[in-house]
Amino acid sequence: MDIKTHDGTANFVPGTVLDIHHITAAQLAGLGMEEIAFVKPVMTENGPAFAIHAADGTPMAIASNAPLAAAAIIQNDMVPSLVH
Repeated sequence: MDIKTHDGTANFVPGTVLDIHHITAAQLAGLGMEEIAFVKPVMTENGPAFAIHAADGTPMAIASNAPLAAAAIIQNDMVPSLVH
């Protein structure tokens, strides 16, 4: 795994175990916050939709379906991940 800081320097120590249930914002940023976006099914006043969030949980957009959400993420040079 190649985790780098925002300035491009590596900060991952081989053998390190990261518990995602207790991850800090700084650790999350090191895991590619600017490269990964999460798609999460949500209920809106207009019915079911798919929220797009940055890796740190910041809401970025909403789409009417999962493929549209994934396409928006890919179009912005990020990798989509589905959260259920």
